[in-house]
Amino acid sequence: MPTRNNTRAATTTATSRWLYYAAAGATAIAGILHLYMGPGTLGFNANTGVFFIVAGIAQLFWVVPMIKKWGVPWYAVGIAGTAVLVAIYFITRMPENPITGRAGPINAMGAATEILQLAFIGLAMAILAMERRRRA
Repeated sequence: MPTRNNTRAATTTATSRWLYYAAAGATAIAGILHLYMGPGTLGFNANTGVFFIVAGIAQLFWVVPMIKKWGVPWYAVGIAGTAVLVAIYFITRMPENPITGRAGPINAMGAATEILQLAFIGLAMAILAMERRRRA
């Protein structure tokens, strides 16, 4: 018969598994959206197109550390890298910004990508907190 501690451990394991898969899914979809936007942008802005493709590849790669649970340093780097992508998005939406010199458009694809990236950051931060509690 399962004890209360065994039930709690099973629930914690299921919850932690869900967090890792959700974080991996969020960064994967954001990466796919970046890869989708990349080729269409290459024709009129090569730098942005290449940026989208590189960001998409990096985000798709980041599924592996999340699913395989590579550890705290990988999660922290994923959070930092994704935060940089979010910051670049918001900076490039401001008029006369230092990156493009003009405000970029705000559209559904960009909004969806940012929401997924912010979800990844939140989920990865929850994973970091969970890992720290587990070690304590």
